[in-house]
Amino acid sequence: MKLKDLQPKQLEEAAEMLKAMAHPMRMSILVILEGNDKLSVSEIQKQINIKQSTVSHHLRILKDKGVLESERNGRKVRYSLKHAKLANVLNCVGSCVIKN
Repeated sequence: MKLKDLQPKQLEEAAEMLKAMAHPMRMSILVILEGNDKLSVSEIQKQINIKQSTVSHHLRILKDKGVLESERNGRKVRYSLKHAKLANVLNCVGSCVIKN
């Protein structure tokens, strides 16, 4: 489906997803998740070296906006991209950044 074919409610949802993704720390989390199947908060935290509570905060925002999905296995929750095509958005943005 093309962006021009979306209904107003769908456009709002898409905008909310993009807003959630438009944060440097969240982009870092998404890049980590892009290359992996499912990761726990602690596995993500080890790769970006910030407080676990901060990682959890950003994961919650991304999940609430439909960017991520989670799967609980006992006490551990593992996160992944909800839509594999979101990786294309990350790659597109990355290729558009001007390097100095």
